[in-house]
Amino acid sequence: PVPPFTYASAVQKVRAAEDAWNSRDPAMVPLAYTEGTVWRNRDERLFGRAAAQAFLERKWAKEFEYRLIKEYWAHTDDRIAVRFAYEYRIAAGQWFRAYGNENWEFDADGLMKTRHASINDLQIDASERLFHWHL
Repeated sequence: PVPPFTYASAVQKVRAAEDAWNSRDPAMVPLAYTEGTVWRNRDERLFGRAAAQAFLERKWAKEFEYRLIKEYWAHTDDRIAVRFAYEYRIAAGQWFRAYGNENWEFDADGLMKTRHASINDLQIDASERLFHWHL
């Protein structure tokens, strides 16, 4: 979908992002972003597709069994807000659930030019996991 977004097209964009991130493919995911995309992820600022790919390569090299859900929150003509949660395990075996919000801004071609993510991690026991689908 491309701007201006309707409720249906915004939800479609959220589902596409969820599917892409769940692929854990650091070369494919950044293709949904502009060449000059700007990200704020936690305390890190990234500039450009190559930086986004490098970030995702680092992320998924240390976050094992990553499973993500995204939920539509709101939209305007060229912006979408989502809330999300994901679970992952680190090499030492400890599980985490991360909660957060993202604000996205798109160009006229539907590529994301700005992504702001605020994220909090909660250490959990394996028995507290909520996301169990097959990877």
